[in-house]
Amino acid sequence: MIAAYVLFGILFLAIFLGIPIALSLGLAALSSLVIFEPSTNTAVMVQRMFTGVDSYVFMAVPFFVLAGDLMLEGGISERLVKLFKYVFWWLPASLACITTISSAFFGAISGSNPATVSAIGGTMIPAMKKEGYPRGLAAAIAASSGTLGVIIPPSIPMVIYGITTGVSVTKLFIGGVVPGVLLVSMLCFVNIFVCRKHKIDSKKIKQEMTAEGATFWKLLKEAIWGLMMPVIILGGIYGGFFTPTEAAVVTVFYSVFVGMFIYKELTWKKMISIIQKSAVSVGIIIFIVSAAAPFAWFLTYKGIPTAVSTTILSLFSNRFIIILIMNIIMLFLGCFMSSNIIIILMAPIFLPIAAHIGLSPLALGLIMVINTSIGNVTPPMAVNLFVATRLSGCTIGEISKSVMPFLIAEAIFVGIISNFSGMLEWLPNLVG
Repeated sequence: MIAAYVLFGILFLAIFLGIPIALSLGLAALSSLVIFEPSTNTAVMVQRMFTGVDSYVFMAVPFFVLAGDLMLEGGISERLVKLFKYVFWWLPASLACITTISSAFFGAISGSNPATVSAIGGTMIPAMKKEGYPRGLAAAIAASSGTLGVIIPPSIPMVIYGITTGVSVTKLFIGGVVPGVLLVSMLCFVNIFVCRKHKIDSKKIKQEMTAEGATFWKLLKEAIWGLMMPVIILGGIYGGFFTPTEAAVVTVFYSVFVGMFIYKELTWKKMISIIQKSAVSVGIIIFIVSAAAPFAWFLTYKGIPTAVSTTILSLFSNRFIIILIMNIIMLFLGCFMSSNIIIILMAPIFLPIAAHIGLSPLALGLIMVINTSIGNVTPPMAVNLFVATRLSGCTIGEISKSVMPFLIAEAIFVGIISNFSGMLEWLPNLVG
């Protein structure tokens, strides 16, 4: 266990000193290797970094990132929002619920939390502010709804978990559908409760859209290309027409076709800019994943996952308490790290614990993805909050206060699905 203390001690010290997370991971692994295994050739670090990203499945990540950026600039989000405003104008707290529902559908396109907040929040936050929502609340609604970006497939963290543990990415994608739909419902209920004192006249939305000459069929015709995206991606994967990696490539070509030839909002000049932006995002992900690989290898090499799981299981025997501890650890790490990093670091440690308490690797993966997604709205390092504050003009203090009801609801949701994991495995088992 001394190796574990040193390894994680160096990691958190490096992060505290402001060293980038990828370099912190590499530094911790290299330092621990030199201290505890001085006879081992340090070239193993480079080998592990290479093998960490040398995976066919990992190829899905850059394509899903690029597809999300293409959708963001291609006019999909704006058309989805208009359709859902027309359909759901009658709901209490209609603008808040429309934000959540639109985020769910855009998440099924982009597979990214920040992209979802940016795309949907960029349209809905100004609309909510215009109708009297406090700017902190409007930002909190968009930020919390953005957590659906990686829960509803496709999902980059699910791909990372599949690579890390060997669990089928297709089954993870299928498994994300049910909790995604349930979380949409829960967030809508929270929207209605939180916004009950903001007496927004829902009929005003209907009147504005009628004045614009909007009809259901007209809006559906404009949004159908965006609505078809999840059907093509998920239907193709579940139907066995292509793998998740191939689906990512199909998504890119479909995004280019729709944005350039249907909506005509993508130009070659924009394409170059989007590819450059995506390349930077992918480069960061690859660097972090490759740096985390030797860190995870050292964990396993020194038997740290087994030691940690043995210690936890010797202290606690109650399944509920063990699951609670695992969730608290992930929520805490979510305050400082991204979903991908937490999954890479903690999956090897949690897998033996999960096996002992009867939690399948598939269920554990979905719980980790959902839990760490909530980390995107937990200060201080919450990327969803930062995106939402930029869009709304509010401060971190304002949004942090307003986001608490949503954060509590999502934490309760994680607790429910963790202890009733059958709902996570039902659809994958049904599909086979």
